[in-house]
Amino acid sequence: MTDRTTYVSHAGVRRRGWTDTMVRDLLGTPDVQGRDPRRWSPAPLRLYLLARVETVERTPEFAGTALSPARSSSAAVYAERRRAAVLAAVRAEPIEVPRLPGPELERRAVRHRRLLAARSPGTAPREGAAAGALARWQVSYLRHALGRYEALLDGLYGETGRGEAERLLRRRLYEAIATAYPALAPECRRRIAVER
Repeated sequence: MTDRTTYVSHAGVRRRGWTDTMVRDLLGTPDVQGRDPRRWSPAPLRLYLLARVETVERTPEFAGTALSPARSSSAAVYAERRRAAVLAAVRAEPIEVPRLPGPELERRAVRHRRLLAARSPGTAPREGAAAGALARWQVSYLRHALGRYEALLDGLYGETGRGEAERLLRRRLYEAIATAYPALAPECRRRIAVER
């Protein structure tokens, strides 16, 4: 077990003004690398000794690679333009919801729910589940079927507006599902309200 007070994460180093290139060139391999025990992520957790980070920050190499105010300003302008372009693309993209007959949508939703339950034991759907549960499963299935629209968010990271773009995209997807399947509109409105 590592003492987290003496280490700084990759995101923490970035908050200190480092770029990915600076981290790679000046810090190199992380001092500790592994999986974050608090949450699952495909990317490994990378930790750097805080003392080593501070030592490198005092070197002339770091001062030479640090962003000048003009470069950081242009980077911020670029990030804002990218964020605005992605938000515009999310707003303009027509969303096509698959149109299925009621029984077929129910069958696919239950199957999708069973597949999800197989991954996490103890949450298997029961036969004859409440109508509210079936509506939730149907919206979940349709939301999964619309996963291709997530590609609209490519290129947005961290503070460049990804959270705002994700919320906008989810809201648009739920609105499209509610339009295509009016019976599912209450569940879609509930999810929009919860995810704000």
